[in-house]
Amino acid sequence: MLSHLTKPKSTLIKSLKSEFETFLKRNIIRLGDQNTLRDACEYALLNGGKRIRPLVVIMVSRALSQGLDVMEAALSVEYFHTASLIADDLPCMDNDDFRRSKPALHKKFGEAVSLLASYALISAGYEKIFHSVQVLSRQKEPFCQRANEVCVIALDAATRCAGISGATGGQYKDLYPTVRTLEEAYDIIYKKTVTLFEIAFVFGWIFGGGNLDKLEEVREIAFHFGMAFQVADDIKDCHQDREDSLNIAHLIGKNPAYLKFEEEIEAFLLKTKKLGILTPEFLQTIELLKDYAIAGSS
Repeated sequence: MLSHLTKPKSTLIKSLKSEFETFLKRNIIRLGDQNTLRDACEYALLNGGKRIRPLVVIMVSRALSQGLDVMEAALSVEYFHTASLIADDLPCMDNDDFRRSKPALHKKFGEAVSLLASYALISAGYEKIFHSVQVLSRQKEPFCQRANEVCVIALDAATRCAGISGATGGQYKDLYPTVRTLEEAYDIIYKKTVTLFEIAFVFGWIFGGGNLDKLEEVREIAFHFGMAFQVADDIKDCHQDREDSLNIAHLIGKNPAYLKFEEEIEAFLLKTKKLGILTPEFLQTIELLKDYAIAGSS
């Protein structure tokens, strides 16, 4: 279905990722005084990863071409995401000893420090929302005039998408599923994965100067992107996950799961094009996701 797209140069995403990671490293010192807790935060933040969520913030903003700085907003999203990974790996949660082929934070620093690092990064994520609003308030009109409204929208997105209705509730349902159905699996995907992508797309839009009347459309493209991302991940992890897990590829089979992935990608592309933000960077990201899903389905 995606064969009609021209595959962009891979250097586009690599360049954005390098730019973000340079900014991330410069901001480690701002987390607080150097001690074991800050070292734990640094270890978790610099432990690799695709950085897709913060890159989404940047890509959305630059697609809007308003010249607004959204790096603080991108950091906020990465802090929230990293905090969730730290919690997920704990023995009382998923009990994972490794994250990206390196010792999980609780194996390196202990459970207590890991829990505190997760708290610290959630707090830092909200601080970065504040900093993002400050940056926006110093911009040219009309963007500076909407800073207060944008602040309210950002706080609503972060609290709703990270709380019981979002990532926290999704982790709970993943730990304690009541039924093993496709509907339950989709609900967990929405809460655990889609909601954090919603924060990323919304932050890129509101801090990047997008029309605030278009937020519902932005949430829709976040939904399709997040669903596609997680279905691709489920296809890849099909052989590793337990047969009784709520993995989409287990529930409906690899081929139907890949068709679901393509369906979500097509919806994302159509709606992103309609919003006017379907850039080469987004096209490359989709191609990378497609390669990821194909590798898992083979």
